[in-house]
Amino acid sequence: MFDTSAAFTASSDAETTFDTSAAFTAPSHDITSPSGLEPCLGGELRLQAIWVDEKVCVGCRYCAHVATNTFLMDQETGKCRAIRQDGDSTMVINEAIDTCPVDCIHWISFEELIEKKKEEMAKAAY
Repeated sequence: MFDTSAAFTASSDAETTFDTSAAFTAPSHDITSPSGLEPCLGGELRLQAIWVDEKVCVGCRYCAHVATNTFLMDQETGKCRAIRQDGDSTMVINEAIDTCPVDCIHWISFEELIEKKKEEMAKAAY
């Protein structure tokens, strides 16, 4: 016969003590300002970023239909744009890249993305 008395006994106080001191102490490393490379809203940290070459984009919207949290069609230009780097999984983004008929979506380094954004902003200023 099965002894159920052990299953319903309360645990001792020694088993239920927790060390809560770590929860209220500051981290040991210096907190720096965000670099923009951190995952946001539960996204995963990637080694590369998504870049859409809007000069080549034909506005087919395939990528925006596949990776809905990453790509958006710009109303003014009718071209696709990557709006979030952590919007979809890498697998979904790769699928969106594969659907592009003109091959205008590329994985690039974050440093290169920053440079491209700066160039884009400089062109828009003129």
